[in-house]
Amino acid sequence: MASNEQLSLFKQSLNGLWPSLLADNNTPGMPLYDRTFLVAIISLMCFGFVMVMSASMPEAEKLTGNPFHFIGRHVFYLIGCVVIAFVVLKADVSYWEKNSGMLMIGVLVMLCAVLVIGTSVNGARRWLSIGPIRIQVAEIAKFIFIVYMAGYLVRRHGELRDNRKGFYKPIGVYGLFAVLILLQPDLGTVVVLFVCTVSLLFLAGARIIDFMVLILLGVATFVLLVLFEPYRMRRVTSFMDPWDDPFGSGYQLTQSLMAYGRGDWLGQGLGNSIQKLAYLPEAHTDFIFAVIGEELGFIGIICVLVTLFFIALRAIRLGNLCLQMQRPFESYVAYGVGIWICFQTVVNVGASIGMLPTKGLTLPFISYGGSSLWVMTAAVMLLVRIDYERRVSLIQAVQGRTKS
Repeated sequence: MASNEQLSLFKQSLNGLWPSLLADNNTPGMPLYDRTFLVAIISLMCFGFVMVMSASMPEAEKLTGNPFHFIGRHVFYLIGCVVIAFVVLKADVSYWEKNSGMLMIGVLVMLCAVLVIGTSVNGARRWLSIGPIRIQVAEIAKFIFIVYMAGYLVRRHGELRDNRKGFYKPIGVYGLFAVLILLQPDLGTVVVLFVCTVSLLFLAGARIIDFMVLILLGVATFVLLVLFEPYRMRRVTSFMDPWDDPFGSGYQLTQSLMAYGRGDWLGQGLGNSIQKLAYLPEAHTDFIFAVIGEELGFIGIICVLVTLFFIALRAIRLGNLCLQMQRPFESYVAYGVGIWICFQTVVNVGASIGMLPTKGLTLPFISYGGSSLWVMTAAVMLLVRIDYERRVSLIQAVQGRTKS
């Protein structure tokens, strides 16, 4: 089958890139979950708490008079992560597959609700307020759309490969998501969803001609969205030459670059950033990586990137292992989450170093923001649950052969 051939080719290329990481090390006495994967996630969250504490105190003091304002909220978000992890780990993977369509409809309703009763911040209407909690629905949309795509690709695999109609059905759903999210507006999330959609369709065996048409259409749409929206055009031109207007459109990027420059190899020391002292906007959210570079230096940012890259590759490895056991839904979910984490990291880091236009995407597991932390936690805990069920089935198979 074309799909399996493409997935197998994908796996073989990754095995050649990093064989020790992607090797299947199942043994009769193996643990029931991937400990290194879980440790890496918890380590990033703890590190993120420390960096949010360091980066947010000056702005919190300026805005609220309480330097611990954002720290207290971040602790609440981390407690929420524990609750979410417990709930997701308790749910069978079959629940997600059976209800992927209903979850997708639920998110569409929430996206419509945002446009009507959503909370507006800095000119963007992206949040639903539930008491003291504000939820950014676009973050939930990323996760649920990957789950929906995985379910669709399993149900309609034959139609996808043999009929152009099967290819364009999920594109129509993506288009509906994209329109609702662009109305907020939030181009960054639309780009993330597009990359995940294209990647999963390719892995599922979509015909190359349809695949290429989709990419060309996506690129053309992105260019038009930038050209016809003045603030997006300013972002693109300012990233190409931020020093042309260092106190205007290029201000944020120039301050970020100065933070990296001060960091050098070993950094200025934890808490010693100058750029976070009201010079660098969004120092604890979108541009927290620049503060990491200034305080911990090149060595610090490499450690963070290696850990994030490890988590993404571990997710892709899980997709490979599920493929071997004929678990396509689990495989597509794992691939989708791995691609999502990797791409969002690239965009966040690329924007802060001037390689990409600013997109307003958080650094996974590290940036301040409850919605991002909670949704990422749900996504990776689903991967832990997938791996748990896979390992249990392997142990049961070994035990069955032993008894027979």
